[in-house]
Amino acid sequence: MNMLPLDAPEIIELAAGWLAQKENYQWLDFGNGRVIVTPTLLKIMAQRDANFMRVYTADDGKPVGIVGLNNVDPVFGTATFWGASGEKSFRNRGYSTFASSRLLTHAFRGLGLNAINTWAVDHNPSLRTIERLGFRFVGRQRQCHTIDGRSHDRLLFDLLASEYRELDETQWRRIDGARREAVQG
Repeated sequence: MNMLPLDAPEIIELAAGWLAQKENYQWLDFGNGRVIVTPTLLKIMAQRDANFMRVYTADDGKPVGIVGLNNVDPVFGTATFWGASGEKSFRNRGYSTFASSRLLTHAFRGLGLNAINTWAVDHNPSLRTIERLGFRFVGRQRQCHTIDGRSHDRLLFDLLASEYRELDETQWRRIDGARREAVQG
C-alpha cells in the first residue's frame, strides 16, 4: 500500500469524485453544512497546514480511498480524523483500516500530535474501523447530522498517542486473508 499526497491534479480530481458520491458525503461534514467537496476546495484544503490528507492504494498501485486529518493544531497537539472508501470493490478488505493506522502513526510520531478525535454517524459501517484503531467512545452528539431529511446522532471518539497501537502489515495481511477466505468459502 502506498500513501499518496494530494499534489497532482488527477489525484485531487479522483478523491473529490469519491467525496462527491452520496454514499460517502452523507456521512461527512467539512464545516458550514458543506458535505460535497469540489476539486478546488480539496486542493485548497491540501495546501493548508491545518489539513493532512493521503490517498491510499491497493497492492497494485490503484488508488482506492482517502484518509485525512482536519483541524491539525500543533500547539495543542490535536486533530480530527476522517476517511472515505473510493473504490467500492476494495471495501471490507482492511485497506481503510491499514491506511488509517499508517496516517495515525504519522500523526503521532511525525506530526507530534497527542490527541486525535473523530466522530461517526450512529450506524455508519466505519464504526468498526474506528474501534479497531483503538479510539475510545467519549460521547454522543444528539440529532445533529441530517441524512435524507432525518436527524441522526454522532458518536464521538478520541485516541491519545499513549494509547495508540500501530497496526503492522503482518496483522493487516492476516485480516485481509481471513476476509478473502470467508468470502470465497
